[in-house]
Amino acid sequence: MYLTDEQQAILDGRQGELLQKTMETLVRYGEVYEADRMVELDGPVQLVCSFAMAPLRPFFKILGEFKAAGIKTKLPFTADPRPMDFENMGFHGNTVEETVYKKLYSAQPEYEELLKSVGLKDQDAFSCACYFDEIGNTPSYGDKLAWAESSAVVYANSVLGARTNRNSGVIEIFSGILGLTPNFGFMTDEGRKADWVIELKTTKLPRPQILGSAIGFKVMEKVPYIKGLDQYLGSVIDQNAKDFLKDMGAATASNGAVGLYHVENLTPEAKEHGDALIREGAQTYVIDDAELERVKNSYPILWKYEHAIPYKAYIGCPHCSYDQLIQWAEKFEEALVRHNKKRISVDTVICSAPAVIRRFKETPYYEKLTKIGVEIGGVCPLMRVSGMDGVPVITNSNKLRTYSKSRYLDDDELVDVIVTGGGM
Repeated sequence: MYLTDEQQAILDGRQGELLQKTMETLVRYGEVYEADRMVELDGPVQLVCSFAMAPLRPFFKILGEFKAAGIKTKLPFTADPRPMDFENMGFHGNTVEETVYKKLYSAQPEYEELLKSVGLKDQDAFSCACYFDEIGNTPSYGDKLAWAESSAVVYANSVLGARTNRNSGVIEIFSGILGLTPNFGFMTDEGRKADWVIELKTTKLPRPQILGSAIGFKVMEKVPYIKGLDQYLGSVIDQNAKDFLKDMGAATASNGAVGLYHVENLTPEAKEHGDALIREGAQTYVIDDAELERVKNSYPILWKYEHAIPYKAYIGCPHCSYDQLIQWAEKFEEALVRHNKKRISVDTVICSAPAVIRRFKETPYYEKLTKIGVEIGGVCPLMRVSGMDGVPVITNSNKLRTYSKSRYLDDDELVDVIVTGGGM
């Protein structure tokens, strides 16, 4: 790998052993993927390791060394969600859940102090959707980044047209410290070309979670070029399109390993380059209504008792946008009227970014939701269900379904079950 004189000097240890180790790690990482050089970052990193679990202790030690040396990231960074949001949520007397949380994340306060010392943006900088306007880590078209959070990576690459590989956790913070990342994969023009053409032939706009799941299952880590979705979303990425693509992309990344997709006539690179993004010999996958139904019916039910009454519901994995919070408030209001109910019957948490929640609190919708029993917090749902394997959890998130024993339901199904509390 070619290194500039300044980069080579760091690798040679002329700026100290700590930065030498950091550079050596990035160089070895780049060499594995045959990177030709380092490129400078245009924006801050998004840290995937936001939670203080015991297996991360070696990482705490590294951060402590950076702190002791007074070394920070080149730009203030953001991080994935916290495992708990004490400002907005509680355990409500559930001593088992509280005990599990405190055991798993006992070092969280200490860890967050370390993050602040090495460049965490602010107290609100915890969200898997760091690209929300309210958070301020929104890259521009063509920006070179080093992110690791899978749903953020696929959004940045696809919807915003920035460039980041789906890096391993810790690699991204090393890149942030040096302001550099190896040049390979999605950082290059060649690495951003599509290996699959997805022909969408549905009779209506599909659920983003199921469409993303179907694509992820089929293409795995390859790049899909989606044709036919623009007939429903249009050719401008408005807020509705952003929310759809966010949730679809998260499903492609978790049900497969997609780090970049193109949508014909909609996403930035597809609008600029069109079919020139499709590799010669690309495979084709046709998705119609029947195929989406097949994919949804293929999900295994991992509950101990298939027809159990749901105990908990989580919405917002990845985090809900401001517009989605309003939409959920309206959905619950309509469902309560439909079922002649005053409050929900299943404990429900809607997850969003701290800054988005603060904005939402200024609307009448916030009080309406909390009054009927819905909690709105800045947590990561996956971290909350980590110790709840025997508990029947329902969700509208394909990502949460994939990484836990939660059961997936479409939005309308989910709302009705939450309101009525009926068994499955």
